[in-house]
Amino acid sequence: MQHKLIASALALLAGQGCAADFNVRDYGARGDGSTANTAAIQQAIDAAAKEGGTVVFPAGTYLTGAIFVKSGVTLRLDKGVTLRGSRNIDDYPMMPTRIAGIEMRWPAALVNVYKQSKAAIVGEGTIDGDGKVFWDQYWALRKEYQPRGLRWASDYDARRPRLVQVFDASGVKLGGGLQLRRSGFWTVHVCYSEDVTVDGVSIDNNEEGHGPSTDGIDIDSSRKVLVANADIAVNDDALVLKAGRDADGLRVNRPTEDVVIRDVKVRASKGGIVFGSETSGGFRNIEAYRLSFDEKTPVGILFKSSHTRGGWGENIRLHDITMNGTPVVMRVNMNWNPNYSNTVIPAEVKAVPEHWKVMTTPVPREKGIAHFRDVRVWNVKATGAKSAFEVAAYPEAPLRGFRFENLDIEAKTGGYLRDAEDWRFSGTTLRLPADAPLEVGQASSVTGLPAGSFVVRAPEKNG
Repeated sequence: MQHKLIASALALLAGQGCAADFNVRDYGARGDGSTANTAAIQQAIDAAAKEGGTVVFPAGTYLTGAIFVKSGVTLRLDKGVTLRGSRNIDDYPMMPTRIAGIEMRWPAALVNVYKQSKAAIVGEGTIDGDGKVFWDQYWALRKEYQPRGLRWASDYDARRPRLVQVFDASGVKLGGGLQLRRSGFWTVHVCYSEDVTVDGVSIDNNEEGHGPSTDGIDIDSSRKVLVANADIAVNDDALVLKAGRDADGLRVNRPTEDVVIRDVKVRASKGGIVFGSETSGGFRNIEAYRLSFDEKTPVGILFKSSHTRGGWGENIRLHDITMNGTPVVMRVNMNWNPNYSNTVIPAEVKAVPEHWKVMTTPVPREKGIAHFRDVRVWNVKATGAKSAFEVAAYPEAPLRGFRFENLDIEAKTGGYLRDAEDWRFSGTTLRLPADAPLEVGQASSVTGLPAGSFVVRAPEKNG
C-alpha cells in the first residue's frame, strides 16, 4: 500500500510531464540535526513547482520551520529522513486559517499545502514536530487562564504549530508510510479542502509525555476525503470530523461531507471516531469501518456539541468496529465541556482580542442546538467496557432515526439513552449485570433491545 501511494502520487504529477528530482542538498540543506534548513528546503520546493517535480532528501535529520508544498510538487521523505520542527514559534509565520472552529490568524503548520492543488507528501520518513516546548507553553497559559474563567480561550491564545495543514486545497495525497511525531497541536488538519487522501500514516504524539490537544486526523469543513491504513496514538481525539464553532461556524456554514475512514488502529486517544465538538456546518455522507480501539481510548464512538454550536448530521454509517477494554462504547453529549464551550469575557479585561469578540458572539438557542438523524451503526464487538451507552441530547432536538444492527457489547453497566426518538435495534446482544441494565428515558422511543437488558425510567433534565 505504501509503495502504491508513492507511485500514484508520482503518476499524478507525471501527467504534467514531471520526472525531475530536486535534491535539497543542492540548495544548501544539511541533514545534521542542527543546521536551519527552512529557506533551503523551500527553495527546492519552489524550483520543483516550476517544472512539476519531486523534492528528495539524503538520509539525515533536517531542522526546519514552516515549509509550503506547492501545486504539482511531491515532497518525498524516504526512510532515514526526518524533518524536525523548530522550537521557535517565530519560524511558523502567522497566516489566515481556521483553528478549533474559528477563522483567525494562526501560526502555519510545520508542513503546509496551503491553497494549492495536486500536491503530495509521501514516503517512509518522519515528520517530527518536537512539540514539547509548545505543550509546556500551553499548560503554563492554561494554569494562568483557568482561575480567571478563561479556559475557553486557552487553545486559541497558546499558539502552537500543527504538524501538517491541508488548507483550501484539492487533489492532495499524504502517506505512503509516513511517521508523524510530537505535533505541537493537531497532527493532520484538512480544512476547506476536497479530494484529499491520507493513506498510510503512523501518528505518535505521546513521546516525552502527553501532548495536549494533539488530535490525530481532523477533517474540517471538507469533502471527498479518504483516510485509510493509519496507526494512531495521541492525547486527544484520534479520528475527528469537524465543521466550525458557534457564531463563526454558522457564518461560514460549510459541511464536512463524502468522507470515508477505514482500516485504522487507535492505540491511545480521548475518543476513537468523533463528531464535534465543532458541529456548526454539519456532517453528511460519512462512512467509517474496520476500526479498532482498546483500553487507552475512553470512548469509542463519540458525538459531542454544545447549545451554541448548531449544525446537524445525517447519513452517517459506522460499522465493523472492535473495542477491547474501551470504557464507553458510544457517547452522545450535546452539552459537552461547559468550561470550554461557554465563553464569557471577565469584566476586568479591557483590551479584548478580536477573536475573543468572535467567540463570545451570542447564538440564539434555536440556532445553537445541533440536530442528528439517520445514523446507522452495525457489526460492533465490544468487550470489557464499563458502560455501553451514555446518550443525552435535548427534548426539543432529539436524536432521530438511529439504527443499530449486530451489536455484541459486554459492559459493567448498560448506561443510559435519553432524548432518543425512533431508535431501532436488531440482532443486538448486551452482556450486562442483572442489576445494571440500560436505562431508557420515558420520553424516548426505542425498540428491539434484548428482553431484560433495559429499564424505562424518567430522564434527568439536560442543560
